Amino acid sequence: MAKIDLSKYSTIIFDCDGVILNSNQIKTHAFYKTASIYGHLPALSLKRYHKSNGGISRYEKFQYLFSNILSRPDETDEINKLLKSFSKEVYHELIKCEVANKLKEFRELTKKANWMVVSGSDQNELREIFSKRGLDKYFDYGIFGSPKNKHEILKREKDLGNISKNSLFLGDSIYDFEAAKRSYIDFVFLSKWSEVKDWQVKFKTNVFSDLEDLIS
Repeated sequence: MAKIDLSKYSTIIFDCDGVILNSNQIKTHAFYKTASIYGHLPALSLKRYHKSNGGISRYEKFQYLFSNILSRPDETDEINKLLKSFSKEVYHELIKCEVANKLKEFRELTKKANWMVVSGSDQNELREIFSKRGLDKYFDYGIFGSPKNKHEILKREKDLGNISKNSLFLGDSIYDFEAAKRSYIDFVFLSKWSEVKDWQVKFKTNVFSDLEDLIS
């Protein structure tokens, strides 16, 4: 695989789950456990939907649970209970899960670039976790997440001038790729922690295992 000339980018955008944190399996388990109050089959269906739609926010996925799996209208109070249960389930795991190797070295290598997180994770939760883990210091141009989706965040930040013409998105999902493409941002797929099925077929170029592989 040809190496990426990182020096040409003045903005580098990171997804979180599967890129910065080894947290994809944590989220997958939490979706199943949270939805299990409706039974095994609905929970399994939500788990499968989540794995096939990495990068989409939990808000959209729980709405999908009601509209497409349970086939009934969602209620705000019920959605909020699920969101609280899900957040509680993942929080303690995210505080201690593995962080991408060589993140500090990657920051040093690209010190002229502005760093930003654009994630499907809950924004407030993400900022708190990054702060407690000492990761927030790396992302000088912000840590952003749901309830706004990645398309909305990227458009907003581009309109504000916070994402330059020479920008790069590091992701691990098809949704990440689509969000980057829609905003005319270069994309690198990181495979090590991805849950994308048959990613070797879907991604042919700009594929690396992880951050360490990207800079080695």
